[in-house]
Amino acid sequence: MHYRNGREAKNGDKVVSIGSNGEIIGLGVLHSATPGNDYCNGGIAPLHTGPISACMCDCLHVDDLAAILAEKGMDKRKSGM
Repeated sequence: MHYRNGREAKNGDKVVSIGSNGEIIGLGVLHSATPGNDYCNGGIAPLHTGPISACMCDCLHVDDLAAILAEKGMDKRKSGM
């Protein structure tokens, strides 16, 4: 099991799910994934269920994170994945 950038995926990893247009669609902890499959494999448990206080100097807007992914060429699946 591997992420879009080729890193090995493991249950318990904190992950960001990226949609087909490069948009961020989920954030949480990977669970129930089984080896040998990079598609529709596992689930993402949300990290927080309630409000969290935010320091703006420690935050990114999701559009800015999506732009960084696009700049690095990780906004789309690689062919063959």
